[in-house]
Amino acid sequence: MKSLMIAVALSATATLAVTPASAGDIQGDAYSCPELWTMRNQIYKNAGYCFKSSRAMAAFGNAGCKFDSIDAVPLSNVDRTVLRDIARSSKRQHCS
Repeated sequence: MKSLMIAVALSATATLAVTPASAGDIQGDAYSCPELWTMRNQIYKNAGYCFKSSRAMAAFGNAGCKFDSIDAVPLSNVDRTVLRDIARSSKRQHCS
């Protein structure tokens, strides 16, 4: 779980070009589906997305959110890379 939070922190601050979840797109499979879900949504929360699902609202809340459309959320290139790798890993693991 500690490495999960490190990956989220790195993507959120955009200080590095490669995070554990994006290193070769293989290491992301070390994370469980719930961890991938949390990582993905933490990136969107940090960027100001207003969640619509009750699960995400319960986990992250909507305080301070700014963007109702996920397409409107401003994301760094690092965040986009991490999100792409999370999606790939989620697909390989058949996460719902």
